Amino acid sequence: MQIGIIGLPKSGKTATFNALTKGDVPVDVYANKSNIGVAKVPDIRLDELAGLFNPRRVVSAEVNYLDIPTVAENFADSKGIPKEYLNGLQSCDALLVVLRSFDDPSIVHLDGSIDPLRDAENILLELIFSDVGIVSNRIQRLTEQLKSAKTAQRDQLKKEQAIWEKIKDQLEDNVPIREQSFTKEEEELLVGFQLLTNKPIILAVNIDEAQIDSSESIESDFAGSFDLQGMKVVAICSRLEMELAKMDEESEAEFREGLGAGESSLEKMIRISYELLGLISFLTVGEDEVRAWEIKRDTVAQKAAGKIHTDIERGFIRAEVVHYSDLLSCGSIAECKKNALLRTEGKDYVVKDGDVMNMLFNV
Repeated sequence: MQIGIIGLPKSGKTATFNALTKGDVPVDVYANKSNIGVAKVPDIRLDELAGLFNPRRVVSAEVNYLDIPTVAENFADSKGIPKEYLNGLQSCDALLVVLRSFDDPSIVHLDGSIDPLRDAENILLELIFSDVGIVSNRIQRLTEQLKSAKTAQRDQLKKEQAIWEKIKDQLEDNVPIREQSFTKEEEELLVGFQLLTNKPIILAVNIDEAQIDSSESIESDFAGSFDLQGMKVVAICSRLEMELAKMDEESEAEFREGLGAGESSLEKMIRISYELLGLISFLTVGEDEVRAWEIKRDTVAQKAAGKIHTDIERGFIRAEVVHYSDLLSCGSIAECKKNALLRTEGKDYVVKDGDVMNMLFNV
């Protein structure tokens, strides 16, 4: 999973990146290149299973974060995301939009006032501008192809052109693609274009320490101002979270309890990201390794096997499955088998979150 982080200048975008990845990228220096960081997905189930198997290594699922440089000094004057950053954003599974809510007189907002709602509207409009440009280019290319197309091809080209025209019209009415309605055929057409307004979005309201106790009401008030189809709102104190991320786990827990800061920004973002993207994790165990594997909800066993290795998917025979909670209760795979909790599932079994799986295959 890769999430792109965007936001206006001075919004705390890079501080948010550091908080999530335990990075140390300078926050007070403008950079014209993207930052890439990796965050381990917190999962207590791995620690519990590691206690049973004492593996040589424990491997968490990972999230890649891409911190995109500020795209414009004034979004109102921009005509879309610059090409040098667009490809990076298009490759992301979701977008994290950092919105400034903290008040700091030493950090002047470009618009002269703090208004995260206004900033969110401007950034979301910027994403629409970028998609309009991509869709317009596709329509133009289809128009050129129609000039020399053979009769057999013309109907298909005209059909596709009509779909893009419909999408463009709605974009120009400020309707993002994730809020538009499509047939299955149209959805398949969209997949290859990675349009930005078709991606899930997390609106991260960057608050100050004085607002931490009001986090839930801030999220609720903010959510009430948007149609949140394909979007989630979360309040985060990025500067504080960045400092806490530098501490060891014990010290962080003590400070967090004293400040009433609740769950970490990483835990909160991962949870929301999994919800938005419809992700779950299955687990594999053994003396060599205990590992979490991230997959889409409703993935069948054979496809899940491909997450481990394509050869396992290709030669899939069956899977031995037990839920991690049953494995913890029994204490071993052998005891699960004795208690008829270890079962055999075929290729069409829909994998559940927390399934411990042993894939049997032959290639």
